[in-house]
Amino acid sequence: MAAGLRLEKTHKHPTLRLAGETLVLDLCGGLWLPEHRTLIVSDLHLEKGSSYAVRSGQFLPPYDTRETLACLHEAVVRHDPARVVALGDSFHDARGPERMEPGDRAMVAALQEGRDWVWIAGNHDAAVTEGIGGRYADALTLGGLLLRHEPSPGEAPGEIAGHLHPCGKVAMRGRAVRRRCFVTDGSRLVMPAFGAYAGGLNVRDKAIEGLFPTGFTAHLLGDGRVFAIGRAQLARD
Repeated sequence: MAAGLRLEKTHKHPTLRLAGETLVLDLCGGLWLPEHRTLIVSDLHLEKGSSYAVRSGQFLPPYDTRETLACLHEAVVRHDPARVVALGDSFHDARGPERMEPGDRAMVAALQEGRDWVWIAGNHDAAVTEGIGGRYADALTLGGLLLRHEPSPGEAPGEIAGHLHPCGKVAMRGRAVRRRCFVTDGSRLVMPAFGAYAGGLNVRDKAIEGLFPTGFTAHLLGDGRVFAIGRAQLARD
């Protein structure tokens, strides 16, 4: 990915400061807050495959929930958080918990054991309020940070949100690479989607660029490393 580009510092798990808080951008797509022992993930979209089957008869391989939970399990084991915050759209629809396989439900229960687990309401799963453990909230404040699903319009210092599924695209030597990414201007941050079947929106789309009128850095999830790339070096779709 780095060939032919002038990149900012690249690290496996780079550290940023936002609203006086330390944020570690995990290569898995999660966000680690060491001072709060909190792991944040966004847009898991569990049971998206089964949702497509029920609603449209379109059958996708039914392994997205298991793959997403396996990645989440790896991050939980590595960080051993006291708190996990799922930043909205954890399920692709409100009936997603009902369709989960028993083994997947057991994995969620095991991940929650001994931890404060917070489900933030998203636009896909706002109606889910029980039946899958943990507690439910519209938003959560941690120190100087406000955790919510959808980014708020206008300036929002300290806001960490999801919803938009940002992806960064880099074109070089006749090839293009498109990866999920964190996006931040040092004041607010939008997280990548964590779900195996979650799609992505190019960071040069006005829905994302409009949140960062003075520019931003996209932290692309690369092969074994997170790459920090400025707005000017990112291509449109």
